[in-house]
Amino acid sequence: MLERPKRIHIIGPVGSGKTYLATLLSRELSIPHFQLDNFVWTKTKGNDIRNPIEVRDKFLKDAIAKDTWIIEGTQHKWTDDSLEMADIIIYLLPSILKRDFSIMKRFIKQKVGMEKENYRGTIMTLMQLFKWNHQHNHEMMSQKLKPYKEKVLILKDNREIMCYINEWNSKRQ
Repeated sequence: MLERPKRIHIIGPVGSGKTYLATLLSRELSIPHFQLDNFVWTKTKGNDIRNPIEVRDKFLKDAIAKDTWIIEGTQHKWTDDSLEMADIIIYLLPSILKRDFSIMKRFIKQKVGMEKENYRGTIMTLMQLFKWNHQHNHEMMSQKLKPYKEKVLILKDNREIMCYINEWNSKRQ
């Protein structure tokens, strides 16, 4: 089994459960977690404002300078340093239908106020999320992760991580 990680990078397509898993791992392992979206965007009551590249990159640099962290979000070239520094890279890859269901479920929860909106919840935004989900290129992502293959864990369901969490926590005691 894998050693207990201190630096975790979670990637996957839209609706794969990255934020859910990062929150779970953060709580179970007592490691702070950061969403890449929050490095890219400054949330305002009106429209979100895209941060300048220098600000975005500084947020990431500051996060990965910490001893422990969980970074989660869609993989981009500008996040390569966090892949390099990660002890483990978790690639969430549930089925496309499961991801579609998660996207729709999140949209409904946000519309009825059960969950905070992370983006403007319009039908156009929902359609864009479905589009991104269906355009996810697993082959391209696999190539991107090849240099890190010894530390990549591919999960079809984020519940699969519980056996690892239990083992990591038992090693800690």
